[in-house]
Amino acid sequence: MMNNFSKKIFDFKDFSSFEKSCIEVFNFQASKNSVYNQYIKNINIDISSVKRINDIPFLPIEFFKSHKIITDGAEPEIIFTSSGTGISGISKHFVADKKIYDESFLFSFEYFYGNPSEYVFLALLPSYLERNGSSLIYMTEKLIELGNKEHSGFYLNDFEKLNHKLIELENKNLKTILLGVSFALLDFFEEYKMNLKNTIIIETGGMKGRKEEIVKQELHNFLCKKSGVKVIHSEYGMTELLSQAYSKGNNIFYCPPQMKILIRDTNDPFCFLENGKSGGINVIDLSNLNSCSFIETKDLGLKHNNESFEVLGRFDNSDIRGCNLLI
Repeated sequence: MMNNFSKKIFDFKDFSSFEKSCIEVFNFQASKNSVYNQYIKNINIDISSVKRINDIPFLPIEFFKSHKIITDGAEPEIIFTSSGTGISGISKHFVADKKIYDESFLFSFEYFYGNPSEYVFLALLPSYLERNGSSLIYMTEKLIELGNKEHSGFYLNDFEKLNHKLIELENKNLKTILLGVSFALLDFFEEYKMNLKNTIIIETGGMKGRKEEIVKQELHNFLCKKSGVKVIHSEYGMTELLSQAYSKGNNIFYCPPQMKILIRDTNDPFCFLENGKSGGINVIDLSNLNSCSFIETKDLGLKHNNESFEVLGRFDNSDIRGCNLLI
């Protein structure tokens, strides 16, 4: 395992240093992860020929459903699982070093929002609370521990209690983050109309089969109208990642330093597209040191010149799962 390396994955001066670290991680995982090694061999990639980020082969995300992806000889400290709402089974992320996940999600959060101690965290995540193995629940519990514990907490179906808490926090002028799955936020704000001034709403994903899928912008417009906030924030994360990208509005996401998005041609997974063109989303997550840092997702998106990206939906016939955003 590359525990010493984990100390420097959050500090890159420029693209060159990031690329150098990517090649270092690739060489480690290509030799020490049997599943990834076999995949590389099967697609006839010579490991020694990988010199740049665009040379790196990305592991299809489906492998997390069918294989145990972990550094050879390592044992998982924790296993994160997807929601399993699709037809092809659940994904499992075998995390060998839980501390790296703690450092990664905390660094990602602080990178975009500052110190968690400044916030009250209200979590409206019923579909995650109703099962075991959710990395989102794990992350939220840790953020609650670091935040304003007096007022923070989870809300399953008690919308009236959540309504009273939001009003109380507004009256006390306390900075609040309402983190919620899309269908639960929609349910809540169908019942209550508010004028939130100190609250950030972060939606974490789709309807999870609970409601008819709607266009993301339509959802955000509704939530803004009913909550009084100007924009809805979003989180882009998944079971197979240990880092998260965030949008502070308009479906424009930014990555923390240890994470990067590439867009691949939908017809040729080994061909990467220039900025402004839509295709499949590939994710580099250097926090995935002991699983696989180079993942080919089933999400569609496009990347802008300033390194921001948009999530446009899912590939046809892909199962809706995990923390995916709305189709």
